[in-house]
Order: sequence, then structure tokens, then C-alpha cells
Amino acid sequence: MKITKLLLASHNKNKLAELKNMLKPYQVEVVSAVELNLPDVEETGETFEDNARLKAETLAKMSGFYCLADDSGLCVNCLGGKPGVFSARYAPNRDFDKGMDMLLAEIENSVSDDRSAYFCCVLALANPNGKTQFFEGRVNGKIARQKSGKGGFGYDPIFIPEGYDKSFAELGAEEKNRISHRGQALQKFVKACFS
Repeated sequence: MKITKLLLASHNKNKLAELKNMLKPYQVEVVSAVELNLPDVEETGETFEDNARLKAETLAKMSGFYCLADDSGLCVNCLGGKPGVFSARYAPNRDFDKGMDMLLAEIENSVSDDRSAYFCCVLALANPNGKTQFFEGRVNGKIARQKSGKGGFGYDPIFIPEGYDKSFAELGAEEKNRISHRGQALQKFVKACFS
């Protein structure tokens, strides 16, 4: 399969910048839903896969381009996997600083002292003819006791990946992208579509 133009189904400027940066080496023209004035598709699914499919298929049909959509989130084990698919909506008005404070408080108030968590990302690639493929990435780790680091976005300042003593927000972009849930999913996508 040869993809020369790829639409990213996102309005999240941080996510768009991260994906565009990771796709630079693959000689594909990358455009965003924002650039094409396409709507932000509401995430009404119950799983990451449902939401990624919904966004990718809707915008592939509207645009006529291959469309790559991502749904991802942070799953905290002592909270039964919350915030999970509601990660963006958990943060009031998508204010992740407040969202992290709420999450840290919820973990402190839980009966468990288990701070294990994981980030999950599902990428859906929809072609305009209706065929959709999925690529999943997951990184295990734990929730820090406080926020640290200025890099990344979302919940990165409170997530410490397994084997590290720094949060995602303290790792450089290159290292984070190499080990992150989104980086893993994107590598699977690249292998399927560009190798």
C-alpha cells in the first residue's frame, strides 16, 4: 500500500505536532483535520478502538483521503482503569493541570497503594473505500506522587514509564516517542504502510 497523502483526524495541536514529527522520515504529505476545516468528531465509543475507528472512517469519507485517527488515554489500575477512554474529558475543559490534580487526589483517596498504570494508544487507518486497520501501543508504568517536567502534554508530568525514574514530561521528545504508547502504535503503522 502506498500512501502519499495522509489526513490526521485530530484537533489537538500537541498530538498533531508529535505525529507530524514522527512521520517526517516517511515522505508522506501530512495534513490535519484543522487545516482542511473538517469537524472534530465526537468520541462516543466505549473503547479506544471504537473512538479511533469513528474518527478515521468519518473523516476518510468526508475528505477522500487515507485518514489516521488516534484515541489514547491513561489507565490507572487502582481506579479500575480510569480515566481510560475519558482521559481528555476527565480534565475539566481539557485543563490537564487540573485533571492531574484531580487524578492524584483520587489515587491518594483510594484504598489501594497500587500506583501502577499504563498509557494505551489505538491508531485507526481508514481508507476512503471503507477498509480500516488498527495499530495498538501500550506502555506500562506508575503514577508519580507529584507533577514533574515541562515536556510532553496531557498527563505526561505524572506518568513514569517502567524502567525509568523520570516522567514522560522529563524525557526528551525523541526518547519519549521511541518508548511511548503512540510511538509504538505508529511504528506498527509505519511497518505496515511504508516498509
